[in-house]
Amino acid sequence: MTIRVYPYNEQEEKALIDFLQSRHYNYNATDDQDAADSGFLNQYNNDLDKAEAQIDSGDYLTHNEVKKILADKKKRAGGN
Repeated sequence: MTIRVYPYNEQEEKALIDFLQSRHYNYNATDDQDAADSGFLNQYNNDLDKAEAQIDSGDYLTHNEVKKILADKKKRAGGN
């Protein structure tokens, strides 16, 4: 997972790095992320468009329907 952060100055970036390192997170400063972000955003938007088309066509399950399917599956598997 990538989280984009835009520190306002070097002091803020140093504080962020210190915090992340104290929590054992890796931090990579980079400016060439835009190309990857563009590809990701295009794919994300395409996925959303497909999902919306499915919903519009009535091809979906409600939350309660999924819960019932899972409960039935659990019963058939011998669960409680």
